[in-house]
Amino acid sequence: MTDIAPLILTLAFDDDSFRHFNDMRRRHFPKARNHIPAHLTLFHHLPGEDEAEIARMLEDVAKTTAPLTLQVTGLRFLGYGSAYTLESAPLAALRAALAARWRDRLTRQDAQGFRPHVTIQNKASAPEARRLFETLDSEFRPFEATGTGLRLWRYRGGPWDEAGAFSFRG
Repeated sequence: MTDIAPLILTLAFDDDSFRHFNDMRRRHFPKARNHIPAHLTLFHHLPGEDEAEIARMLEDVAKTTAPLTLQVTGLRFLGYGSAYTLESAPLAALRAALAARWRDRLTRQDAQGFRPHVTIQNKASAPEARRLFETLDSEFRPFEATGTGLRLWRYRGGPWDEAGAFSFRG
């Protein structure tokens, strides 16, 4: 029997926002552990055996969803890293609608509350993480980003394999 990789669903960003988040991640995430680009995770573990059905649903959702305005409101200290915090009522509504559709398939982590963020540092030493957070927090100015679609990934323990990209067109 073949192991079927679980799926991760993330939000895609406009080019400028993605470049900013990814540049910050490349700069601050420990290089040996930075296997994936900057991302905002919507779901951490969807059933891989349902990939075709999930992809069809995401295609339908993307057709009727307009790009999402996102407010980047601050930074969150993670203990061993930092993340940008984001707020968006349309994003929260989209995520809630998907969670309701997949209610019986969600892991405990994915069934809990949704706190949108983009991690730019994790798994650093606690003192290094604290220093970066304090520096970035003191310099932070809120800004706007745009969610442009959904990206589906297969999780195989290291770098993620892309399983689909679904641009918002609504």
